[in-house]
Amino acid sequence: MNEAVATDQVQSLDAYMDAPDPAPDLHVGPVVIVSDSLPERNGVGAYYWDLLGLLEDAGCKATILCPSEQRPTLLRFPLPGDSTQRIWIPSLFRFRRVMKQCRPQTIIVATPGPYGLVGAWWARRLGAKLIVGFHTHFSSVTDVYSNRFLRAFSRFYFSIADKILFRYGDLVLANSEAMVDLARSLGARNVGVMGTLLPGDSLRDPDPPVSGKLDRVVFAGRLAPEKRVQTVIDAARRLPDIRFTIAGDGPLRKDVEQQAAGVPNLEYLGWVSRERLLNEMDKADMLVLNSVVESFGTVALEAMARERLALVSRTCGIVEWPDLVDNLYQINDGESLADAIARVAALSPESRAAAARSARKAALRLNRGSLLHWLDVIRCAEGSSDAQH
Repeated sequence: MNEAVATDQVQSLDAYMDAPDPAPDLHVGPVVIVSDSLPERNGVGAYYWDLLGLLEDAGCKATILCPSEQRPTLLRFPLPGDSTQRIWIPSLFRFRRVMKQCRPQTIIVATPGPYGLVGAWWARRLGAKLIVGFHTHFSSVTDVYSNRFLRAFSRFYFSIADKILFRYGDLVLANSEAMVDLARSLGARNVGVMGTLLPGDSLRDPDPPVSGKLDRVVFAGRLAPEKRVQTVIDAARRLPDIRFTIAGDGPLRKDVEQQAAGVPNLEYLGWVSRERLLNEMDKADMLVLNSVVESFGTVALEAMARERLALVSRTCGIVEWPDLVDNLYQINDGESLADAIARVAALSPESRAAAARSARKAALRLNRGSLLHWLDVIRCAEGSSDAQH
């Protein structure tokens, strides 16, 4: 087994928040990122697409292996419990071609699907350092589905996949302290915390708020049981003076469409591109995320970066981040989403505006620190790999 990444040389994420910019002649790589997620379809796919761009901007030689709608294949199947998502079987010939061309020193595996497992195999084959991203405990997510066979099968598969990745991963990076503890309990040997990155467009100067009062709320995410999107619909019914927008796709889409048609102040957009989503955030005063399971909640951070308020449940991993929690509004235990929105709406416009400005500063600071942390992780991985050879 490879020696672990020299994490004693990598400081905690907090240490990078105010660190100087990297040298312009920084050269790290080659790095190959492997993900089962389409960049546009969920937060994990978007995260690693953003990471790819930021690494390239910093002078790192990097490429990504992930499914593509532009690369049609018959080897894809509906995700159990959510026909809007796909499980893609990767082309082994494509993997071989990319790995032989890039000869990566570091392979980053983002997901425990077929792509991720093949990426881990190639890391072993090439003697490259394997960094595993741990964003979602899929076994927990499957608990919300009612079909017992799907629950049992999914838990079995993901438990095996996690064990494989955690056993052979030189470093596991989780997106919260709770996920770090969970990764260790599942067998990960070398675990750290990663920060969350933001798409470049979200960093541009934000549009000013639409009005002084809170009258537009947006929800964006998978329409799945764990997201509790029904509470957004219920809130729209209870708060007719506030306009609500729901953006996303998932197994509950048909139900959401039917209910939204009967609520005058609720608009359902369906799935939208990231560019469209940022535009919808700019039109809104606040984003809501009332998930029962949410390892982080990247969409809330994106709203903060756009100088918009974010109202989240206490089960969202984002509330564990000291630099962020003071710039979020939280739904109290036993409080309905509608009551929480009304509570925030009752605050003075000046108070909400100040909170939104503070939220943007915190989001941009985390984004910068997260990039510097990733660059140092890769640098240390390459250093330990060079020492082996």
